Amino acid sequence: MDRVLATEKTNISLESSKRRKRRRKGAEDIEAEVETSDIDAQVPSLEESLTFSDTLVALRIMRAQFPRIDKASILPFSLRSQLYSSVKDRTQVDRELESLRREKILRIFKLNTGQDDHAIMFLDDYLSQIERVVKRMEEKTQDGLEVFEWFKTYVVDIKLEPSISHDELFLHLSHGGKVKDEHISRIINAGLLTRQLIDPSMYWFAIPNIGSVLKGLSQGRKELLSLLNRRRYKEMMLTPLEKKRLRSSPLDMRFHLRDLIGSGHLKTVDTPTGIVVRVVKD
Repeated sequence: MDRVLATEKTNISLESSKRRKRRRKGAEDIEAEVETSDIDAQVPSLEESLTFSDTLVALRIMRAQFPRIDKASILPFSLRSQLYSSVKDRTQVDRELESLRREKILRIFKLNTGQDDHAIMFLDDYLSQIERVVKRMEEKTQDGLEVFEWFKTYVVDIKLEPSISHDELFLHLSHGGKVKDEHISRIINAGLLTRQLIDPSMYWFAIPNIGSVLKGLSQGRKELLSLLNRRRYKEMMLTPLEKKRLRSSPLDMRFHLRDLIGSGHLKTVDTPTGIVVRVVKD
């Protein structure tokens, strides 16, 4: 029995190693394409880069344009709503996201915002985010940190859905070693899992250090809608609007505009003088 289990662990480790190599190659290709297109140097306006025909291209562009947040140690992520604003065919977005998730190019996370929000992060960025958490924890203790390697190899690489049950989590982690309750607690305290309110035996996968950004996301939405609602026709030209700064959010105006357009709270109207952003009436 021990020999069979050992063989199974070896096979899983080998397969995981192959997958990681494929993902690294994919990530290098993505970075090369982003650099080739010189997105960071050009920084096109939102009016110039509002819509795309391909979900992966949209994700790459939004990753490159993700705002630098000084107070939050978090790597770039996008929202599903932003993709809905960027790729007009929502069915296409959902279909391509599912394909990219299964190919282990990205992960999808249910956000704790009180709304039906989902974040999308490239898998290599997510793994790097985990490494950041582990390094900070290593400064305080070395005890029980092996669980994070188990988590990456036997959970993240195998369980692709946004949620996982306690029994599944325990089973997958056991491929790495003897699992204790404190191992599970470490993963939760690191911000990698959150318990579901409806069923405490289920967890959502989570992005570490995203808490302060989520607070800003909710406040920024309110501030932007309030800004437009105070205007006479509840609208504003996109170009000057994009240049405004939000006081209540670390995320930039471009991030919030994509989000609120995709979620249906705002709409864009083409005019002879440019694109107008308008509040959608209830």
